[in-house]
Amino acid sequence: MTSISPWISVVDATEALAFYRVAFGAVDVERHEHEGVLQVAQLFVGGADFWIQNDPDMLAESVDAGSVRMILAVDDPDAVFARAVAVGATEIYPMADAHGWHIGRILDPFGHHWEIGRRLGSS
Repeated sequence: MTSISPWISVVDATEALAFYRVAFGAVDVERHEHEGVLQVAQLFVGGADFWIQNDPDMLAESVDAGSVRMILAVDDPDAVFARAVAVGATEIYPMADAHGWHIGRILDPFGHHWEIGRRLGSS
């Protein structure tokens, strides 16, 4: 089986894990700590996974918005989008129908861009 999973660096993995749990409903399935500090975690949202890595030397503002942008496809993108904004994400583009998707874009508190949506015609 072949798969690709995003691995993103965050300034504080513990804070990021808490944000992704609430905003996206993520569940952590693998965690690695060093001296009681979360270093790496594998997260699942539905059947999709991604990894976060603690990188305290990284500045969220230094992330190049053009380098990587993730698409989180979910059944109820409006609810996930609203929840993410409610817990600290910044709205970049509001939810709208475009190019066969109902989709919007946020910037999470750790400098990463997420498209949150679903294909039109799917429920």
